[in-house]
Amino acid sequence: MARAASELVGTAALVAVGPVSGAHFNPAVTLAEWWTARRDGAGVTVRETAVYVPSQIVGAIAGAVLADAMFGEPLVKWSTHDRSAENLLLGEVVATAGLILLIFGLARTDRLRFAPVAVASYIGAAYWFTSSTSFANPAVTIGRAFTDTFAGIAPASVPAFIGAQLAGVVIGLALVAVIFMRGKAATGAPTA
Repeated sequence: MARAASELVGTAALVAVGPVSGAHFNPAVTLAEWWTARRDGAGVTVRETAVYVPSQIVGAIAGAVLADAMFGEPLVKWSTHDRSAENLLLGEVVATAGLILLIFGLARTDRLRFAPVAVASYIGAAYWFTSSTSFANPAVTIGRAFTDTFAGIAPASVPAFIGAQLAGVVIGLALVAVIFMRGKAATGAPTA
C-alpha cells in the first residue's frame, strides 16, 4: 500500500511539472537526454543540464530532510545502511537501464504522453524486481545518504551506486539505439 501511494505521488509530480521542465527529477535522465540530443539541439542544453543536476540533488536532500521531519526523525543523520554489495550494484544497473529504455523508447515512438504513468509504474515495480530497490537516480542516492532510515544509503556506498547508475544509462541508451533505430520505430511497423 505504501509503495502504491508513493507511485501515485510520483505520477502527480511528473504530471504537474512536466510542462514546465520536462519533469527533470533525475540526473541520469537529464544527462542521457543531453547526450542523445547534443548534436541536433533538440534536448536539454549544457546550460540547462548545469542548472538541473545541482537542483535535482538539492531537491533530493531537501526531500529526505522533510521526510525525516514529518516522521519525527533527526533532520540529518547519515545513513549506516551499507549498499556496497555487488548484487545491489547490478540491481542499480538493471533499474537505471530499464528506466532509460522506457523513457527513450516512449520518446522514439512518439508516446511520451504516457511517461508519467509509465515511469511511476516502472519505479514502483522495479522496487520489487531489483535487488537494490531501484534508486535509479543519482540525486535520490545522494539524498538518501542524509537519512538513517530503511531507505537510506551509507555515504561510503554512494559513489559505487552512482557509478552503477551511470553504467545503466550507457546500457539503456545502447538498448534504445538497437531496439528503436531511427526510422525503424517511426514507420508504424511493429518493432518486436
